[in-house]
Amino acid sequence: MTLTWVTGAAGFIGCHLVRHLAASDERVAGIDLVAAPPAELGALVDGWAGGGLSTDGLSALAAQTGVPTTVYHLAGGSSVGASLGNPFGDFSGTIGGTAVLLEWLRSAAPATQLVIVSSAAVYGNLHAGQIADDAATAPFSPYGAHKYAMEIMCRGWAKSFGLPVLAVRLFSVYGRGLAKQLLWDLCGKLATNPDTVMLGGSGEELRDWTHVDDVVRALVMAAPLASPAMPVINAGTGCSASVRQIATEVAKAFGRDETTVGFSGESRPGDPFSLVAGPGLLRQSGFVWNVDLVDGIADYVRWFKSLERP
Repeated sequence: MTLTWVTGAAGFIGCHLVRHLAASDERVAGIDLVAAPPAELGALVDGWAGGGLSTDGLSALAAQTGVPTTVYHLAGGSSVGASLGNPFGDFSGTIGGTAVLLEWLRSAAPATQLVIVSSAAVYGNLHAGQIADDAATAPFSPYGAHKYAMEIMCRGWAKSFGLPVLAVRLFSVYGRGLAKQLLWDLCGKLATNPDTVMLGGSGEELRDWTHVDDVVRALVMAAPLASPAMPVINAGTGCSASVRQIATEVAKAFGRDETTVGFSGESRPGDPFSLVAGPGLLRQSGFVWNVDLVDGIADYVRWFKSLERP
């Protein structure tokens, strides 16, 4: 039985990853800003380091659990919107925490596989079609810039010190537990507004929607590819769906007509028009995306409706 650490373990993807690893009989420890693991994870983790990434915290966790075989690094900035509201905070969380983790691994666990979770936001608005793993990058939001800076920093440390690192760029991840971004906002509006609800943008923006259950499987399957060369993998299905299509499916799941949702035509700064993955290392490794988009959205709406609200 191997030992895995997850940074950002109390977050949306982190919680799903911890549950997936524990169900696969992995020993798992979590690291997060929150002092203790969420109740749903308490029985699944063998250790926990609260308060974020620090040298003392990492060393104390290693004394408790042992040195990990793999670290999945999800801590740091989590959305374009949050980075626009607090760009320095996003920078500090992404870059500062990663530097602490790299230095600790260099000195205490240089053989540990490090999987850094990056974002398709690093590509900016350069690409109209499918994006290859080695496509050009030009981030134009603080969030994308900080994720790309994290990648560059990790590549430098990997090559200089022989650390095995893998960068996985995520696209539009969704699923139960995601309490922010498009699906959450739209569900909230549909639940409280009997009339037309309005979203930003044109509705024609294209995204590659990936269910979190598939995403955590992809992270685990790709981890053995970590090396001092730091390969980069796009974790996307290769299938595009417009925001209008997604909104239509959400409305249908709510029992509402598709004309319920309208679009203002005003796009938010930092939002690219198209982010869709092309075939690459993940597909070559044999990974298959299992969750159908329509089914996944319907399941998300069921989860949203099940929540208790005032």
